[in-house]
This record gives sequence, structure tokens and C-alpha cells, in this order.
Amino acid sequence: MESEQVRIFNENREVIGIASREEVHREGYWHEVFQCWFVRIENGVRKIYFQLRSDRKKDFPGLYDITAAGHLMADESVEDGVREVEEELGIGVSYNELTPLKVIKASIKKDHFFDNEIANIFLYECNQPLEKFKLQKEEVSGIVQADFDQFYDLWLGERDEVDVKGFCLNDDEERINVNEKINKLHFVPHEVSYYQSVVKEIEKNFTQSEDNLRR
Repeated sequence: MESEQVRIFNENREVIGIASREEVHREGYWHEVFQCWFVRIENGVRKIYFQLRSDRKKDFPGLYDITAAGHLMADESVEDGVREVEEELGIGVSYNELTPLKVIKASIKKDHFFDNEIANIFLYECNQPLEKFKLQKEEVSGIVQADFDQFYDLWLGERDEVDVKGFCLNDDEERINVNEKINKLHFVPHEVSYYQSVVKEIEKNFTQSEDNLRR
């Protein structure tokens, strides 16, 4: 995986070449990623889904993250990124079913690891129960959902924890129920500004959907 080739960009999002994933994170090159947040409205309650990164992951193992995400390879378009959803979660989704939110430049720096991303962010309204998710064990060890309003307030500084429910896989790949409270430290350390931008965009989408239902 570290040898996979991705396009690299300058600060103006202009392509400047191709590099391996290992080089990208060692040198801090800007590169494109696909991100898809799952949401739903259940009994009038707005929900959002998080994946639990596998303990086998080299980067940020055991932390909660975007529902599905991944690097775009050198020969891939943004539309091709939708493959990440089925690969990681076992849920078949077409690009046309996604709602584009925005493109964000986001960075994570930790020790000698640099992750400078041009993130193409999408939303997917998921009507599948958690039982239908088939996780890619090498990448994802759990899937949970939370009240979106709690998640929004967490990143806007209005609360300290959110309640999550779902399941994770043990070493025998058996599903273990998850029902716990988590805080910001349980999430991949994207910049706070990244999370704030995302939740505000999702809030706009929810509001537009609810307005359309009232008409």
C-alpha cells in the first residue's frame, strides 16, 4: 500500500507530479483524497456514522474517523473514489447517489508523519441497517452511529462527549456491540477547523432536506 502511486500538488492545487504514498507522508506533499460521510434521519433524529479504524492500521489505529475515505490513485478521478465505500464497508453506492459538500485543504502533522490532503468531501444518505455493513477487517474494525446534533455541538465547543452505538469486530471477527461515550480525543486528529467546516456543511444539507419535506 505504501508503494501505491498518487498525484501530488502544489499550494495552488496544480499537479506537480506523482509520488508513492510513503513519499507523500514523509515529505508532506499535497495529495487528493475521497471522503464520504454517511447520515440518515431515523424517527426524526438526525444521525451520522463513524468508522473505527482497525488496530492494524499504521496511522491512527483504533480511532474513530470519516465513515469511508481513501487516497485517489494517480490514474483515478474523484468519481472513482466511491470504490472506497464498498471496499471498506461492504455497501454498494454509486457516485450519482452522493451529495458533494466541498473541497477542503486539511493537514495533520504528527512526529515525522505529514498528511496534507485536498479532501473531496461527499455525503451519503444511508438507509441500510448496521447489520448490513461488511467491514474490511484490515482497514475498519467497527461502525457506529451518533446523534448528529451532539457531534455538531462537540466540534463547536458546546459539549464534551457524544454517545455512539454500533458494533466492532473482535479477533475472531465476531460482532461486539458498542454503546459508549466518546470525546474529541477518540477521533483522528484532523484540525478542529476541518471538523467545524464539515459539520456546518452537513447541517446545511440536513436543513435543506427538511425544508423540502415540508413543502
